[in-house]
Order: sequence, then structure tokens, then C-alpha cells
Amino acid sequence: MPPERTPIIHAPDFPQRRSFFGIAAGGGVAALLAGCNLPERGTGVPIERTAQASVLGIPNERFLPFLGTEPLEIEFAAAGDRLRKAQGLAPDAPLPEIQLLSVSGGGENGAFGAGLLCGWSESGTRPVFELVTGVSTGALTAPFAYLGSGYDPQLRTVYTELKPSNVLEERGLTAALFDDAMADNAPLFKTISGHLNEELLAAIAKAYQDGRLLLIGTANLDAQQPVIWNVGAIANSGNPRALDTVRRILLASAAVPGAFPPTMFDVTLDGKPYQEMHVDGGAFAQAFLYPAAMTRQRRERMGRGQFVVPATAYVIRNGFLSADWAITERSTMGIAARAISTMITASGINDVLRMYNATQHDGIDFNLAYIKPDFTQKLPEPFDQAFMRALFDYGYQHARHGYDWAKKPPMV
Repeated sequence: MPPERTPIIHAPDFPQRRSFFGIAAGGGVAALLAGCNLPERGTGVPIERTAQASVLGIPNERFLPFLGTEPLEIEFAAAGDRLRKAQGLAPDAPLPEIQLLSVSGGGENGAFGAGLLCGWSESGTRPVFELVTGVSTGALTAPFAYLGSGYDPQLRTVYTELKPSNVLEERGLTAALFDDAMADNAPLFKTISGHLNEELLAAIAKAYQDGRLLLIGTANLDAQQPVIWNVGAIANSGNPRALDTVRRILLASAAVPGAFPPTMFDVTLDGKPYQEMHVDGGAFAQAFLYPAAMTRQRRERMGRGQFVVPATAYVIRNGFLSADWAITERSTMGIAARAISTMITASGINDVLRMYNATQHDGIDFNLAYIKPDFTQKLPEPFDQAFMRALFDYGYQHARHGYDWAKKPPMV
């Protein structure tokens, strides 16, 4: 038998590479940049005022965990009060066990989580989640997971009928110098808008009124801050710009830097207009449940050693938790590409470990799903429909008769 082919990480094939570097050495690139029209942007928010800037003027529209977790603590407590009211409990009654769900980033691998959720529904054991968080492709899944099994048909459509033309429009190699990304994600915004309509926004608002939270992560590049958007509160605000804002939050969360343009948010500070640049939340974390500092502070204030409310956490990792071995081409671009890929892989693994450690410290039941090595199909091109359908079915078949959730990450 012939030996198995070893994958090799190649550098991108830039045409006329020698002439390109020759221009750079002679200062030609600088001259070209000086004469081109780069995308414009508004005035950035002063760094010391980051926390005061607002998109819709809603006090709890978003949270900046690096600047303190108290606003998020207040939101969690208010959600508990609404949950008690919705369930007909006394204001001081203990809450029943709550269900937490985190859906990670992973690009096309989001088909795994979508299939798992749909198969979980068919098994008849999928709970209603009081908290759903999402980043990147997980942000696109999160609203459907939050709203429940009745939205499985839409979730299935998103991940099995999606084509590259529904996600991006390529710009060409010159975009690396003269634009803000290699591809335009206007098609993805159109796809998001086709599913996230007024009816779905109203359903999110109703779930928020019932004491449930939908949190989406983005990265504010100007301030170098992770941002947690309170999508339910935005949906429930009645603001005429709420629908467009939620659509743009999902777009921003999936805006891989360099590949897709950033999402620009117009904000107001002291009555004056400013603008923020947001990209994929995976720049900080590919998945999250809650900031660890939040429960540390609550334990200090309340003198308890465990999370206040009993909870079960489910983490869907849209990716592998093992190394993707390959021989790396000995070239500048090949090494750089492999290093970036390695950092992304390490970040995803660290996110899972962080959530596991937090839940163990807080006495929360931990459950993990991820793509295992038995799924061997390779992605031939971005957003290949056959690949995504196969991965959706992989997740679906593993969950339809009861998913075998891991109680700890495989590296622990």
C-alpha cells in the first residue's frame, strides 16, 4: 500500500511575489497607500470613557467584564427575580436548578453544535436553558438554542442549506492593502436578517421577560475589551433600532479579523457621537459561561463556598480537542499560518479548561460535547455544503438517542 499522505501547511501563493517585495523595498507600497481611499471610520471613544458609551441608551445593553462584574451580577439577580415571577414563586423563594449552555466558535464546525441540538431535541431530553452564551458561529446558533426546540427547523436550515455565497463575497488580493478585510460579509448580514426578524426578536424579548438570558460575545478592538451583549434586554427594550442592533451584534461576533470586515457601532457619549470597531469575540474567548470573578465576588459577599443557585452547565465545543498534526512548510508565511492556527487551537482548549475549572469550583455539574477523531471528513473549501451537512448529521446522530456528555475535558 502507498504511504498515507502527510498534510503540509503551505504559504499562500501570492502572484508576482518578487515584484511585490521589490515595490515595498523602494517605498512604492507607502506611495500607493497614501493615494488610496481606505475605509473611513468615526471618532473612537476615549479609552477612559469606554464603559459610559452606549449604542441604544439602555443601561444594561452590554457588559465589560474586564472593568468589573457588578453590572452583570445585578443582571443575573434581576433575571432570578423575573424567573421566580414567571414560575409563580415567592420573591424570596429559592430558585430551582437552572440550565446553562455555552456554544463556542468554530466557523463551519458550527454545524456540529446545530446537529447536536436538533438530535438532542429528538431524544426528548433537551432542557429549557435559563442562560445561553455564544461566540462567533456559536452566536449564530445561540438565539435558536435559547428559544428552544421549536426553532430547530431554522437552525437546521442555517447549517445544512448554507452556501459560500450566503456568507461572503471575495474582494481579491489587493484588499489586503487597500481595504479592511479579504472578503465582504454583506451576504452573511443578509442571511442573518432573513432569519432574525421581528417575530424572532419578540420571542427573545418574551424569554427575557421570563427570566432567561441570551449573551453574545464580541471584541472591541479600540479598547481591547471583551464585550458581552445582553441580547434579551435589547430585544425587550422596544427601541426601533433594536432589531438592526441585534443583527449587527451577531455579524460582529462572527467577523473573523482580516477575513471579514469589522462591524462599526455608532455610540453616544455625553450626547456626542462616536464609533467603536468590533470583531469576532474569539479574539478574547471562543466560548464563555460567566466571568469567574463574578462568583468569587459573590462568595466573598455572601460567605458561601458554592454557586448560589444549583445549576447544570452544557458546553458545546464546535471543534476538536486534539492536535491537528501536519508538517509545516519551512517558509515565513507557512510558519506564520501554522503558528496562528496553533494559537487558535490552544485558545479553544484553554476556554474549555477555564469553564471546567470554574464550574468545579462553584459546584456546577459540567457536561462537554466536542468533535471527536472519528469524524474524518475534511473541509475542501470554506463553507462547503457537503461538509457541513455531514458534520450536522454527525452531531445529530450522536445526540438523537442521548448524547454521551463528557464530565471533564479529555486532557484533565
